[in-house]
Order: sequence, then structure tokens, then C-alpha cells
Amino acid sequence: MEKQFFVYIMASKPWGTLYVGVTSDLQYRTYQHREGLVEGFTKKHGVKSLVYYEEHATAHEAIHREKRLKKWPRSWKINLIRTDNPDWHNLAEGWHPKVPSPAEIEKWVARINRAMTEGGLEAEQ
Repeated sequence: MEKQFFVYIMASKPWGTLYVGVTSDLQYRTYQHREGLVEGFTKKHGVKSLVYYEEHATAHEAIHREKRLKKWPRSWKINLIRTDNPDWHNLAEGWHPKVPSPAEIEKWVARINRAMTEGGLEAEQ
């Protein structure tokens, strides 16, 4: 299997803060952005939605394209996004489930414990 390389644009919201990046694992990289796992620009500015990406055959091609896009004026990047994604949908939606919060986990555990003591799980209402 050949390695893939991607240039991508993330946004904080439609018409919001933009970030251009390059990666060989787009799904994992978007997960890192969404969860704020890497310190830096995207975490600081809440840039979590994948709004544009393109695939390249080599790392050299992808890096070259990324460098060119980063020099583009903001309006050109917006036009690029809106060409294929006019409504600014998060293209990574559904790629990875949301990690439950500690409070959500506690609720789930309490429900399981309650069901076990009452003699069975019931459908949640």
C-alpha cells in the first residue's frame, strides 16, 4: 500500500480562523486538532473543523503545495474552501467518535451499576 500525503485546511468556524497543514495521516491529525492534543496555534485559536483537503502522491509535492497555500491571501483560501465546501461542513465529521467526558463516563457507570443491582439493563429513555 502506497503512503498518502495530504494538504488540509482547518477552521475554527465558517469564515473563522484558518490553519493550513500537511500530514500523511489525515484522520489521526484531524483527531489531534479536534481534541486539542497538540500545543500551538490550532489549540490556542480553537481550530477544529476540517474544511478542505487534497491528496498528493509524495511528501515533497504535499509540502510544496502547503508552503504555497500558506502564502496565499486569506480571500484565496476562502475561495478554495467554498469551491468544494460552500457550507463549511466539517469534512471529518463521523471519522472518530467523540471521547466521553469524565462526567459522561460516571453517568454511564452509575447506570450500569444501577441496572446490575435491579436485575437487568433497560433501554435508556
